[in-house]
Amino acid sequence: RSGLDRELERTGLGPIFQFTRCADEAHSKPHPQMLLDILDRLGMEAARTLVVGDTAYDMEMATNAGSAGLGVAPGVHAPSRLLEAGALDCVNAADDLPSWLAGAA
Repeated sequence: RSGLDRELERTGLGPIFQFTRCADEAHSKPHPQMLLDILDRLGMEAARTLVVGDTAYDMEMATNAGSAGLGVAPGVHAPSRLLEAGALDCVNAADDLPSWLAGAA
C-alpha cells in the first residue's frame, strides 16, 4: 500500500482512481480478489469490465474474475505472454489505449 500511495502521489495520478487494492490487502494476482473487491466497491459487473495490465498475472486475474483483459507493452511481460495468458489484444503503449477503445466500441 505504501508503495502504491507514494507513486500515486509522485505522479499526481491519485485523484483519478476512485478505489485501489494491493496485494497486502487481498490475495495476490492471479487470484481475482483485488479486482472483485474493487468491482464490488464501485458497483460494477466483472463481465462489463476491461482490465488493462502489463503482466500475465493481470490477464489471468481478469479471466479468473470473469472480466476481459487488454495487455500493454512494453511492460513486465512480452505481448506473446500476455496473449497466452488471455489478453484480448495488446497495445504498444498506454498512449494507444484511446484509439483501441474507440475501435472496440
